Amino acid sequence: MKILTTMIIAVAIGVIAVVGFAYSGIYDVSASSSHSGIVNWLLSTTSHASVERQAKRIEVPDFDDEMLALAGVNDFNSMCKGCHGAPGQDAEEMGQGLNPPAPDLAESGAEMTSAELFWVTKNGIKMTGMPAWGATHDDDALWPVVAFLKKLSNLDAAGYQAMLADAEGIGHHMEDAAVEGHAHASGDHASNDADHDVEESASHQHDESEQQDDAPQAQEEHDHSTDEH
Repeated sequence: MKILTTMIIAVAIGVIAVVGFAYSGIYDVSASSSHSGIVNWLLSTTSHASVERQAKRIEVPDFDDEMLALAGVNDFNSMCKGCHGAPGQDAEEMGQGLNPPAPDLAESGAEMTSAELFWVTKNGIKMTGMPAWGATHDDDALWPVVAFLKKLSNLDAAGYQAMLADAEGIGHHMEDAAVEGHAHASGDHASNDADHDVEESASHQHDESEQQDDAPQAQEEHDHSTDEH
């Protein structure tokens, strides 16, 4: 009886301590500071074990069709590159501020099974910034991304760009890729127009300057003509 009472008291003290710690505000929750070693280990270990267990029930389709990976590269470029980066490209501003940092998907693609990659892509990971793409994409839209991720570790920057070029018009996010390419081309065109405007403005100012320089000379010739008269 005494042992049971002691255990109940210990549990009660533990609960009070946890609740007190939660309300104290001592723990730094800012994304600009890293987790402590033990917290990082606990979250990482829990996440990996959960993904491994949940993914066991997933049936992986046949990835032999090269078109599946080509469809996935456009989707990766629209859905994943911003936070994870891509071969030859760093993560965008939002991705650089994530804590924990978004993993290198080339490494993840080589280390994780296809089923695990699919489960994470579809369901996301709590408190990491990884969204559940399954909320807006069906399974058929997500498997091409997984097929591409399994090839990502073998791609360098040139290979990635070549694959994007080969995948033009393919995939669920092909319109995003087309818009991105159009925006880049429009930016180049706008830059050329701006250069032309600057040159035209400079030429116009030069002509006005010459006209102003000629004006006193014309006035002087007129004054001499008046004096002679």
